[in-house]
Amino acid sequence: MLELEHGFRVADVYARLTPDGGPGERRRPHLSPEQLEREMHQAGITRSVVFPPARGETSYLAPNNGVARRSVDRPFVAFARINGTHRPDRTATGRLHNAVSRRKDHHTSPEDVERYAYDDRFHGFVLDPTVDDYPDDDVLAVLEDVGLPLIVRGGVDAPPAVLADTLLGRSFPVIVSHFGGHPLDRTLKHEMIDLLQEYDDCYVETSFVRYRDLLERAVLEHPDRVLFGSGAPACHPDVAVMEILTLDVSEDLLWRVFSKNACRVVDALAPSANVGTGSR
Repeated sequence: MLELEHGFRVADVYARLTPDGGPGERRRPHLSPEQLEREMHQAGITRSVVFPPARGETSYLAPNNGVARRSVDRPFVAFARINGTHRPDRTATGRLHNAVSRRKDHHTSPEDVERYAYDDRFHGFVLDPTVDDYPDDDVLAVLEDVGLPLIVRGGVDAPPAVLADTLLGRSFPVIVSHFGGHPLDRTLKHEMIDLLQEYDDCYVETSFVRYRDLLERAVLEHPDRVLFGSGAPACHPDVAVMEILTLDVSEDLLWRVFSKNACRVVDALAPSANVGTGSR
């Protein structure tokens, strides 16, 4: 694709980096770190949050470390993927599951969260509750203590109301990916935008939001809560950037979406941040 020329400094909060091409990865779009870096540069993206793909019932220690290693000397900001043991308490099944569930070796522990938080290779966390359930109270308490941002994937199995019950309103920023729903699920996305009014430290990112009116509504109503996400490698970064450039909003609002908001939430995305350099 053609190299974009747009004049904005773009910080990306949502890109998947597969460190090892593990089981099932052949079915997903896959780019090497070199290819991903090249596509980001082509789209005018100066720095990107990267994290490994979700894989149920497995430890994320090795994938997280692999992403961190491949972020060295690249404009990548590594986030650690975590998992949990809890499900929403809204149903009897969920309450029963929580009463009998116990953390296993592959589950993220409070100690794991502390190690990631104080390891300067990682700058936040990622959770897909549709694959990995939710953290238990002990893990949530440590997440609040360290205060790093958490990117969470929403959807039919993790709708905005459930995210509000389990994760929002705590003392760490929560970035809800894809506006909280499948690319074509307008209802969930509108519900997620509504929740931004209630929760001050909740944000949404733009990857796979294909409806212009939803993007414009969020940017106009909550100009400080919308963060650009490319969705790479499933979506080419050029396409993701162009979807934002074509919105009918002011240049100031575009700057907020492309850079200012993300740099306020994720310190390592700021121009002055020293990440992705040196050896580990």
